[in-house]
Amino acid sequence: MSGHSKWNNIQHKKNAQDAKRGKIFMKLSKDIFLEARRGGGDPDMNAGLRHAIEKAKAANMPNDNISRAIKKATGNLDGVTYEEITYEGYGPGGVAVMVDVLTDNRNRSASEIRHAFSKSGGNLGESGSVGFMFDKQGIIEIEATDNLDEDEVMMDALDTGADDMSTKDGRFIIKTAPETFEEVKKALEDKGYEIDRAEVAMIPKSRTALSGKDLEKMENLMDALENNDDVQDIYSNLQEA
Repeated sequence: MSGHSKWNNIQHKKNAQDAKRGKIFMKLSKDIFLEARRGGGDPDMNAGLRHAIEKAKAANMPNDNISRAIKKATGNLDGVTYEEITYEGYGPGGVAVMVDVLTDNRNRSASEIRHAFSKSGGNLGESGSVGFMFDKQGIIEIEATDNLDEDEVMMDALDTGADDMSTKDGRFIIKTAPETFEEVKKALEDKGYEIDRAEVAMIPKSRTALSGKDLEKMENLMDALENNDDVQDIYSNLQEA
């Protein structure tokens, strides 16, 4: 019986890992699809697509999945059409939340996102209701290894067009304008830097701290949104622990 139980536990863990990987691949495929539809299917001519492909490869997504997503977007493969939507609202305790969605069914997504907010004690707002509380910004992170000098990295970052750089938790965090993000990223890579994270994100102008039941409800809201297959990105001004 113990052997059978052990096998069941292993199989259950594997199935859970496969499901998680499947969700990640689905979100990455949608991202590739969207970027290819926006700017064409050639990554050499489409910086957004190139970045989406890099993220997919970093997650060990098979090349066939990447190719299929591009073909769908460029009309070379039958498939569904996705729509890009941003939902805005307030979570528990007045925390501002923005949710980027890529969906083939606007009504389904709206219903599910609204339910997630209301179930957690928040409420979905109108477009623009919390967007003014965030700045759109390029973020590039490099691990602060012993062989990298902070002053030298900062000079290189500023020389390539970055706006600012700070150090946090053993990482150099470089900030750029959205318009110069790809240019700065490529210039740093050309200088030999290994980039751990690179994305254009919505950065909150101020933070809201939560505790107790409100924090628990906020965590439930984030879990519900992250588990939604249509959700691509989530931004909030929750104070980080």
